[in-house]
Order: sequence, then C-alpha cells, then structure tokens
Amino acid sequence: MPHFNPYDFIKWLHLVALAMGGGAAMIILILAGLEDSRADLKGMTSLLWKRTAAWAFRLAVVLGLVLLFMRIHDGDQPFAAGYLHWKLTLVFLLLMCSEMSTKALARSRRGVAMLAFMFFLMATFVTVNRDAFGTRRVHGLSFTGAVEQGPNP
Repeated sequence: MPHFNPYDFIKWLHLVALAMGGGAAMIILILAGLEDSRADLKGMTSLLWKRTAAWAFRLAVVLGLVLLFMRIHDGDQPFAAGYLHWKLTLVFLLLMCSEMSTKALARSRRGVAMLAFMFFLMATFVTVNRDAFGTRRVHGLSFTGAVEQGPNP
C-alpha cells in the first residue's frame, strides 16, 4: 500500500486548483470577447466564471493557507522568504477581483476579469522566480517561540 505525504498531496491539489482557475479564466475571457457578436453566448461568461474560475481560485487560496499553516506548524519560517509577501498580496488582489468578476461579466464588463487573470499570472511568476526575491532574516520571536538574536552592531 503506498504511503502519501499529506503536505505533498495538498500541494498537488493546490496546483490542480490553480491550473483549473487560470485555464478557466483564460477561456472565459476569450468567450467574453465573442459574447458581443453572438447572441447565444449572452450571459454565459458570468455563469462560467461563477461556477468554475471563482470556485477554483477560492479552493486554491484555502489549500494555500492550509499549506502555509502546515509549514508554520512544522517549525519552518515561511515569511522569511521574500517572495511570500509579494505572493500573498497578489493572491489577495486576485481573490478580490475574482469575486467581483461575476457581476462585472454579467454587465458585459471584462476589465475586472482581466485584472484577476493578470494577478494570477503575476502570482505564478513570483512563485516560479522565488529566488530573485531573496530571503529576510527574522529577528525577535520566531514562530516556534524561541528568541533569535539579531546581528551585533
């Protein structure tokens, strides 16, 4: 019987949710461009966003938070990585735009959905190029409760 590491399994689910959300957002934006010229597509993009992209992004955020708390629980210091601050900011903006996209697409406004897709691309870029953002030394109390010493002057 194979033994699965829960962290790796949740990370895989997180990546699947991201792929679903980003792929759905791209296809929905293409359909939104066709909505003006075809009457049979009217209102479809709003419904598709609500049922696919929005739920995929929500699931990805929840799974990402579970992964973050699992790392903190194991004694890691994920906030020492410089990229994580940028990523969390972009993910918050992505989720905010994704939640507003359903109503905007229902009114044939594509701007917020395009912003959500742009924030998705930016968050994935930051994650893939995490080494470019360096690391931060955490001073004071660590997540494990141990006191860390800063550099001596």
